[in-house]
Amino acid sequence: AGVLAAVLNASGFVEALVWLAGVSGVSRGLFCAAAFLICCAVSTATGTSLGTILVCSPLLYPAGGALGAEPAVLLGAILGGATFRDNISPVSDTTIASATSQDAEMGRVVRSRLRYALPAAGLALVGYALAGSGGAPIDASTGVAGDPSGLPMLLAPAFVVLLLVRRHHLVEGLLFGVLGAVAMGLIFGLILPADLVYVDTEQFGARGLIVDGIDRAVGVSVFTLLLMALAAGLEASGLPGRLTEIAGRNAGSPRSAELWLFVAVSAAVLLTTHSVVAILITAGFARSIGQRFGIDRYRRANLLDVTVCTYPFLLPYCIPTILAASTTQGGAEYGMPRLSALSAGLWNLHSWMLLAAVLTAVLTGWGRRSPE
Repeated sequence: AGVLAAVLNASGFVEALVWLAGVSGVSRGLFCAAAFLICCAVSTATGTSLGTILVCSPLLYPAGGALGAEPAVLLGAILGGATFRDNISPVSDTTIASATSQDAEMGRVVRSRLRYALPAAGLALVGYALAGSGGAPIDASTGVAGDPSGLPMLLAPAFVVLLLVRRHHLVEGLLFGVLGAVAMGLIFGLILPADLVYVDTEQFGARGLIVDGIDRAVGVSVFTLLLMALAAGLEASGLPGRLTEIAGRNAGSPRSAELWLFVAVSAAVLLTTHSVVAILITAGFARSIGQRFGIDRYRRANLLDVTVCTYPFLLPYCIPTILAASTTQGGAEYGMPRLSALSAGLWNLHSWMLLAAVLTAVLTGWGRRSPE
């Protein structure tokens, strides 16, 4: 993904995106809202939130600099759009895990989940449009209007999305995307063969777009490996399982049962930082407590899925927020600062709205039906 972003940026992709936005009259807050909708569409179609961040963020975030968007809000919109997939995509790993673990039919689970996902997305969209207008005003005297010469490069990320929609692996899609971007850049004269990789005789090392792209991913890759090792240690300790047992002993009514289910799955995802692992750890507890208090299978699947789709996209020590923050390093030349994982999570309005939605559903009984 880093190599793809490096090649596209060098080929004028960002300038072309700015030109398109300028022609359409989209800037500042509207661009943040548009970025959220674009990422919602990509994440839902491909079924991968991390893939959406990898493909969209290095391209949309730098473009926000020329369009006057508030950096943190724009990054939050991109992360929020990637979050949207986890709720409603039938090919999402969390949707599959939550439905199958509760013996619920997939299509009905997705349809019933819209009552939580769509209001959260609607409120987030309005929030991004309003808050995203706080960026630096656009100075028309600078003549920043983009450059349409890089428009052919739009085909490269579109090709990646197409491959992902057709169920190709993320690595495979990105690899072919890189090859396609390089080919188009060379054909249209947007990059030179020497730009890809060359030997720096003064520093005695390799340089170029390919090396720069790989360098972008080294730090976040090492951190991800360490984070997963920590999560595996916590899971092996049995702590999430013990917390689930405590929750089961303290439930006394449908409302308190759902509240303890929310607490149990929250604790599991906070400790493991992994959504699917958290669902699998608490799935048995969800079934038993649901049967005990008459909570139907679709309600249980929704509580599991909506809850785990919040924290990993909000907390600064989770992979999605860290990955989103790492993609901002390419925005400096467009006036966009490098942001932290904390900033990405704080402005992920969609996940905050989802968290509010699931708490409202538990406390008020909204969406709870009679047992089947």
